[in-house]
Amino acid sequence: MADGMLGSVARKLRLFGFDVEYRRDDEDEKLVEACLREGRILLTSDRRLWESANKRGVRALLVSGEDDEDRLFEILSGLGVESVSGDTPRCTVCNGGLVKVEKEEIRGKVPDGVLERNDEFYVCESCGKVYWRGSHWERIDELIDSLNKRLKSRAS
Repeated sequence: MADGMLGSVARKLRLFGFDVEYRRDDEDEKLVEACLREGRILLTSDRRLWESANKRGVRALLVSGEDDEDRLFEILSGLGVESVSGDTPRCTVCNGGLVKVEKEEIRGKVPDGVLERNDEFYVCESCGKVYWRGSHWERIDELIDSLNKRLKSRAS
């Protein structure tokens, strides 16, 4: 469960396949209650929320990195994750699962140029958002490589 200050981090964790709820507008107490009810780990940059969650028995990670890569590294390290990949991403919008679809299934849902330049497409089972490995994916792959190097050096 990511609090309102970690939306960008939540989206990236979803790209790595993590089941991350993001509740931008929920009050602190509602976040803690949801974590207790759903058995989730709380990710927050708010020290008071972190302390409150810990007092209530919620596992919480206090995230303080300078940028998203640092924040992701803190979270992954705190969870004991040894490496990440983009092999089983989740929807960055709603956290739903993605399923691979044929081009014909999404014709009319993406620009024709996107359809011509790409062969792999995925659709969110929950909200219907269409995904493909466009040029932006290179930056995601670079982030994954950088994080994996940092995680590996931490483990050594």
